[in-house]
Amino acid sequence: MYEIKITVNGEEIELSGFPGEIISETIVAMLKTLRGVDEIENAVVQIEKN
Repeated sequence: MYEIKITVNGEEIELSGFPGEIISETIVAMLKTLRGVDEIENAVVQIEKN
């Protein structure tokens, strides 16, 4: 299981077990499909609106 921390507009969003698990497992699954990514110990995904 992975621990996930989401911050939106500078405020941390608290996630209960199920939503946090769904989000983290979905992101991990997408990252694992990338060439050169085998095992994921940690990852940082940052999204900014231009």
